Amino acid sequence: MMKYRFLMLVVALSALLLGAIANAGAAPAQTQTIVVKDATGTFPEFNPCTGAPGLVTVTYNSVFHITTLPNGTFHVTGTETGTFTFEPNDPNQQVAVGRYTFWFGENSNQASSNGTVTFRVTGQYADGSPIRFNSVAHVSVSATGATTTFEFGRCH
Repeated sequence: MMKYRFLMLVVALSALLLGAIANAGAAPAQTQTIVVKDATGTFPEFNPCTGAPGLVTVTYNSVFHITTLPNGTFHVTGTETGTFTFEPNDPNQQVAVGRYTFWFGENSNQASSNGTVTFRVTGQYADGSPIRFNSVAHVSVSATGATTTFEFGRCH
């Protein structure tokens, strides 16, 4: 799920930033908020704890905020929370259901930028055993162009 969410983040940020760049020459800070309620989606994904491929169906609410200053500096953040059902392709694997939260934030000025993504899953398999997954990914680019990245994920 993390890789899919990261891809969604890149697409969402690209769309928001194109609008922000178009408004960068405007006077005071420009702020935009996008709210999504009761959205659904189904997509192929891997169980983050077992690696089993399958289909995930999600129902979620989300909020995205972007603030852009005339000099091109911006801050963007978004949160998505909802329920999921993971149906593995292999009938010998268990279905999992539960809740998830996805958050991202990015800041950029004329010299540097950084972005962070967090993802949390809590739920249970068909036999009642728990599924818990947490992950965080981060990237920062300094004024000199030095880039630092990391991604951690943990099932417990």
